[in-house]
Amino acid sequence: MKQIVAKTDQAQLIFEIQNNRVLLVKMNNNDLRDAPDNIKTHFGITELQITGRNFHHKGLSFVDTNPGSDLIYQKHQLSLTETGKQLVITQTDVSGKIVVDSVYQLFNDTQIIRSWTKVSNHTEYQQGIEYLSSFAITGINQSDDLLTNYSEHNQLFVANNNWTAEAQWKKASLKDLGLDYWVDGEKKQAATKRISINNNSSWSCSEYSPTGLLTNEVTKETAVWEIENNGAWHYEITDIGAGNLLALRLSGPEELDNGWWHQLDNGGSFTTCKVAFGEILGDAEDALQELTKYRRLIRRKNDDNRRLPVIFNDYMNGLAGDPTTKKEIPLINQAQVVGCEYYVIDCGWYAPGYWWDSVGEWMPSEKRFPDGIEQLIQYIRNAGMIPGLWLEIEVMGIHCPLADKLPDDWFFIRHGKRIIDADRYHLDFRNSEVVEFADAVVKRLVEEYGIGYIKMDYNITTGLGTDLKSDSVGDGLLEHNRAYIEWIKTLFKKYPKLVIENCGSGGMRHDYAMLAQHSIQSLTDQTDYVRNGNVAAVGASVVAPEQCAVWSYPLTDGDDEEVVFNMVNAMLLRIHQSGLLDHVKGSRLRLVEQGIETYKTYRQKIPQMLPAWPDGLTQLDDEWFSFALKGQRELYLAVWRGHGQRSHHQINLGKYGNIAAVKVLYPAAKSVDYQVYGNQLSIDLPTEKMARLFHVSFK
Repeated sequence: MKQIVAKTDQAQLIFEIQNNRVLLVKMNNNDLRDAPDNIKTHFGITELQITGRNFHHKGLSFVDTNPGSDLIYQKHQLSLTETGKQLVITQTDVSGKIVVDSVYQLFNDTQIIRSWTKVSNHTEYQQGIEYLSSFAITGINQSDDLLTNYSEHNQLFVANNNWTAEAQWKKASLKDLGLDYWVDGEKKQAATKRISINNNSSWSCSEYSPTGLLTNEVTKETAVWEIENNGAWHYEITDIGAGNLLALRLSGPEELDNGWWHQLDNGGSFTTCKVAFGEILGDAEDALQELTKYRRLIRRKNDDNRRLPVIFNDYMNGLAGDPTTKKEIPLINQAQVVGCEYYVIDCGWYAPGYWWDSVGEWMPSEKRFPDGIEQLIQYIRNAGMIPGLWLEIEVMGIHCPLADKLPDDWFFIRHGKRIIDADRYHLDFRNSEVVEFADAVVKRLVEEYGIGYIKMDYNITTGLGTDLKSDSVGDGLLEHNRAYIEWIKTLFKKYPKLVIENCGSGGMRHDYAMLAQHSIQSLTDQTDYVRNGNVAAVGASVVAPEQCAVWSYPLTDGDDEEVVFNMVNAMLLRIHQSGLLDHVKGSRLRLVEQGIETYKTYRQKIPQMLPAWPDGLTQLDDEWFSFALKGQRELYLAVWRGHGQRSHHQINLGKYGNIAAVKVLYPAAKSVDYQVYGNQLSIDLPTEKMARLFHVSFK
């Protein structure tokens, strides 16, 4: 039997070719090579459904698609890359004229692989593509559990998102989610039930992060995946139809769930979104650490993720969209005092008053800045900080003077009408004139005003997409998504020192199509500092720590412990300092300054450290929660006490090593009681809403 083997120091794929079909039989430690041939026949690597072809099963899942389930092996090619190896497996349908290339990128430094698929039409007819998998695997987490009860053994972790409540992981068994074991094994028919997780519209994370985990409590394996698209996507888990085989399918948008359909002309081709997948021996934390390594490997190399400068932004619990020269000057002065290195003027700089439905020209308000915004930007530079501005380039308000002068093809259209979302139109970056307009705006901000940072926000969505000049509404959205990414790439080529923050009402678009380009992501717009800590504690599960920006916004009427809590929220990630610092006085201001000073002593380590969750992936409003960064024989550990009656908390750190020493790193002058018993850290925080940052060294 012919085998295809692709292997690096960390990752391994083995395929078998059986009756001219390519079967994935081993991924890392998940080894199914000894499975019976009648089981192996279900291990096909690609799902493709073409309009008019016979579906091979009942139900809605993308199992046994046509011609996907009948693809015939033609050839493969294995090549070296800068970071590992790349394998391309070529298959065709029975005619030989529908050609499918399945691409697998393996890395030297992580067990995660990257995968995508390309389909080409060499028939004389047009072909409608309803579904094409970016990655397909059967027998997931089943290396030693192939014939037993996967539905109770596997726990699925789903990262739920809501505006200001991002990365809220929920765990349940497959049985509890409705996918039961051996329901119809006799008929060998694919299950009609699937666990289906979808995202629609242009907020890629509006309901879920495009990341998932599946942990088998019997085999001790964890599968982890991520879909890289800045719009719609889909993944599903189901039974392949042999009664005991678990299947996972990852893709970008598709017709059934996302309204996507694409027509291939003769000679045409389509390439899916890239996805990441890995199976490891370990738990959810181990898998997320591998995913962190992967995220760092695929990211655009940039100085921002090496230096981790501290950013002040005037918005959150601060000016809140009402900037003026008079208000900014004292904030700039205080931001300089506490050690900030960037200063960002957030929304409102382009309009004298209410601006939501009139944005789109991006010209500074003379009323807000009577001496010109350029003078204020220079004031920031004179204070030793790099200036930045807020921008929302993909939208135009319905009352923007430009909106009525522009043709409809500048905007998203459905059924002949411009899409209006929250009093705004949505620009379509497939249109070259839109790109030229956006180029001109950024050029003015960078070259005329002298900014070095753009907070690129995104506060409306498109719905399913646009049907103007597209095969389907979903296809129009996907083409726009890809055009926007290409535009962002051109900006970094033109302005290599420019930092562009990715913000989508906070964390509503934290996918790695965007974050492979952007160096920094706004995690959340949560305004309650305790809940902000809850979100911050799990932020590195969906965004690499050095890209994950968290607000610290001391209140004007709080106490010292409130300042400490705010600072600890951000100190293991990226500090987005905010608040009305000109009203924060005395010891409270000194605590802000000390927090930033402390952060600067270890921030250079963060891009090499791995996230850890000693208390697990905690939830919004948990009473106690923690987050850590793991290095060589050391741990930077943040511990929070939120709301609740319990003043004592114990954390087991034995997984990370044998404790040699523990000290409170921040705040230095405010002691708390803690004890070390073996590898247990016992902490007492006497009142609600307290936090501390510890440094733990191991033997």
